[in-house]
Amino acid sequence: MTGNAYQILAMRTCAIPYDKPQDRLRHAVFGLNSEAGEVAGLLQKVYQGHEFDTEHMKKELGDCLWMIAEACTALGLDMDNVMKANIEKLKARYPEGFDAEHSLHRKAGDI
Repeated sequence: MTGNAYQILAMRTCAIPYDKPQDRLRHAVFGLNSEAGEVAGLLQKVYQGHEFDTEHMKKELGDCLWMIAEACTALGLDMDNVMKANIEKLKARYPEGFDAEHSLHRKAGDI
């Protein structure tokens, strides 16, 4: 499945009206923070003796992805382009793969 296909299918379940992109963006950002907290919580529970549940983690990561799709939609972006832009940024930053030197000393404007 492509990012764009996922985005289209995911937005079938979005309750925020299409003509309210600022509300969609806010919902997405707040929701992403909430879902990321659930991801972190699954790892935190390991320190309380709980077994790590990969299937539960997969569902929570999917919820994060849904929120990213909503944010992209609110901004008029398609996920394939966002994913491509991210890979291009990483290739420029780490042309030979990750290394700490490039991480510590980024070029001006590299965000």
